[in-house]
Amino acid sequence: MRSIMSFVRISVLVFAVVFLAGCAGGQTITLSSAAPSPATTTAASTQAAATAATTTGTALACTSPAQPIVELTEGPYYKANPPQNAALRAAGVAGTPLTLTGYVVSKSCQRIANAKLDFWQADGNGNYDNSGYTLRGWQLTDANGAYRLETVIPGLYPGRTEHIHFKVTVNGQTYTSQLFFPGVSQNEGDSIYSSQMLIKLSTGTSPATGAFTFVVNVA
Repeated sequence: MRSIMSFVRISVLVFAVVFLAGCAGGQTITLSSAAPSPATTTAASTQAAATAATTTGTALACTSPAQPIVELTEGPYYKANPPQNAALRAAGVAGTPLTLTGYVVSKSCQRIANAKLDFWQADGNGNYDNSGYTLRGWQLTDANGAYRLETVIPGLYPGRTEHIHFKVTVNGQTYTSQLFFPGVSQNEGDSIYSSQMLIKLSTGTSPATGAFTFVVNVA
């Protein structure tokens, strides 16, 4: 009889140990499959935003309702049918290298993909290529509404300050204007100049970097 009771006690103890181990194992599985903590999610979102800013070259700074671009004259040197080209800077072209980045957005600060940006400008000596397409080209914004232009800082010529011409086309509507550079003494004497069309420029790098957000007149 004692042998039987001892066997029962041992069996109960073994069962209890196995049961507890099984419960512990189940708890581990539950923890490993739990959703990430808010801190982990926030860190991942921050990293994604940082990656996007690195890719485009600049973070989007826009407050709704945003002021649309000021439309200005096309000027005499536009040439139709330029090539699709975002890298206008080429060997032998005069001028300080410049990389310009930014976005095309609506007045409500919504990024616009596949907006067409057409740029043309003078070289660093103030000369336009009117027989070819040097420093002329168009591109489309990417899925995030971003663009990147590789060019040079244009030079001065009589009557004009430094500027880059552009057309931006969204939903079949084209807006024409010019970009200007901060700190240029000829700005105020230029009858076409608009302070609202100044790029944000940094010359502490090579190439120099600039940023501008094109706000088009759509909701």
